[in-house]
Amino acid sequence: MSLPDATVNKNLQGHGVRASVQRFGGFLAGMIMPNIGAFIAWGLLTALFIETGWAPNATLAKLVDPTLTYLLPVLIGYTGGKIVNGTRGGVIGAIATMGVIVGADITMFLGAMVMGPFAAWLLKHVDKLLKGRVRSGFEMLVDNFEIGILGMVLAIIGHMGVEPVVSTLMGWLAAGVGFLVHHGLLPLASVLVEPAKVLFLNNAVNHGIFTPLGTQEAHTTGRSILFMVESNPGPGLGLLLAYQFFGSRQIRQSTPGAIIIHLFGGIHEIFFPYVLMKPKTILATIAGAMSGLAVGVALHAGLVAPASPGSIIAWFLMCQPGHYMAMIADFLTATVVSFIVAMLLIRKDRDKDDAATGTKPATRATATSVEAPLTDIREVIIACDAGMGSSVMVASAMKKRLSPYGIGVTHTAIDQIPPDASLILTQQGLVDRAHKRAPGARIVGFTNYMNDPAFDRVEADIRAAHGASAPVADVELPHTSTAKRSSTTHVATSVLPRDAIRLGQHAVSKEEAIIMAGQVLIDEGAADDVYVKGMLARENQISTYMGAGVAIPHGINEVRDHISKATLGFLQFPEGVEWDGNTCTVVIPIASSSDEHLEIMATLARILSNADTARQLREATSADEVLRLLSSQQA
Repeated sequence: MSLPDATVNKNLQGHGVRASVQRFGGFLAGMIMPNIGAFIAWGLLTALFIETGWAPNATLAKLVDPTLTYLLPVLIGYTGGKIVNGTRGGVIGAIATMGVIVGADITMFLGAMVMGPFAAWLLKHVDKLLKGRVRSGFEMLVDNFEIGILGMVLAIIGHMGVEPVVSTLMGWLAAGVGFLVHHGLLPLASVLVEPAKVLFLNNAVNHGIFTPLGTQEAHTTGRSILFMVESNPGPGLGLLLAYQFFGSRQIRQSTPGAIIIHLFGGIHEIFFPYVLMKPKTILATIAGAMSGLAVGVALHAGLVAPASPGSIIAWFLMCQPGHYMAMIADFLTATVVSFIVAMLLIRKDRDKDDAATGTKPATRATATSVEAPLTDIREVIIACDAGMGSSVMVASAMKKRLSPYGIGVTHTAIDQIPPDASLILTQQGLVDRAHKRAPGARIVGFTNYMNDPAFDRVEADIRAAHGASAPVADVELPHTSTAKRSSTTHVATSVLPRDAIRLGQHAVSKEEAIIMAGQVLIDEGAADDVYVKGMLARENQISTYMGAGVAIPHGINEVRDHISKATLGFLQFPEGVEWDGNTCTVVIPIASSSDEHLEIMATLARILSNADTARQLREATSADEVLRLLSSQQA
């Protein structure tokens, strides 16, 4: 199963308005998402023990109000501060948040999202002012009193200045949403919410707007339909079902898996690429969401807490007894309406899509095709975000394809593309940045780093431009010298130590798999925990899934100083890990600030091009077998 890439168009490192909005939305969501477990805990306490809950208990119900009023805002303030300035930022963010909590008549989520990051930012600048000016031996004393004094001042400012402003703003927002609800106009919100979702602002919209307002309403009435505005799985399910029954043959191969991940896993990002490849289908999700909300409003539907992830399972868990029928009616209406509209939009395109060949859903709508003639092309640039490893894999494969035409292939970081480059291949989310670096170049976007159809199109166009009709001969990649070929095994064992090969691993998410992979680098003395955080940050910007079941997580450029030596790891996950809509079975973490790892990455690209060898690598039962497979392909 090959799913559309959920990172397409998620260009978080671009400089346009959309990229800026996505970064801001991602920052807001970053304060909420780590604390979703606490929101769910509060929701379960509410659903179980309040007077109208499943198991009313006056004693345990005393936990509900303090959790909502104090714990959740403080956690948000701490998380926001930590994002900006580490643990010290988290501590002062929590102190400052207390200032807006005390005395407020509403739950101060928004106040926490303001005061937490602001306090941490201010502390960071005060730290810079004091750097080098504190006498030796007094650093800890100054650090502690700095947080204490500054935190006290910020708490007072928050209580006297920020809290009244936030209370007024939240009052306006609540009044606006209340107007929509009471006049039956809440469905109109879907006109803005659904397009925002497919621009990857779903978490910012849900947790930055509807979660705070819905929590306040649920605290008063016991439930809120605002928790159902963005999280409804119905619109996405209807769209995916329409693709399953009326889409092209190629798209139908991917939709069953996407439906399961979306409906039961609550990962709505899985259907965003299906909208992006046919933008007009956004009308289907808007119609479905509006219809579902209209039914929900009419039947007084609502959830007791945020449903995160937005799966049908979470909806049932967060629904009050006696309100299941209203919730189900909302969901089914959204699904059916979305399905019908999407069917009408998709069906007339099916024959045209089936006539196209060599195209996958995620690449056909967004990749830029190469225009012949290309006889003047002498070099192809393969660009990735850091030029650290992923571009090497593509470059290795393309060298083999293009060398018969005398065309060189070079890999580089996206910000180091030569301005005079003529043909560039890069991950789809980096296309805009590549255009800025080389405005006159032909730029081809791809989704997977291994065996993407874009590579076949480039090879076919270049072959046609050179008048070659026969398939390209299977030419071995050239090596720079005999000495280098003879030292390949040494490179493999030095850069990939036997202890860094860990088989039979298990992870429930790609984040857990990345942390496990980062721990391998730490254990080998190659990097520290800051670098591992950089690996997670890289994944939030651009997916490191390569294709063929392999991912190569590595840190952002800013954390390269935290690399001690060039090292690779090899982690095998036999059960597979869901990775941006794909199943990943091999994770290869990279720590390198030089080119020591590049030969083995090129070797890996050659190995994965052989289906049988790649299967053996995924099913290897010993570290020696992994090393043998890596070295045997290099002779």
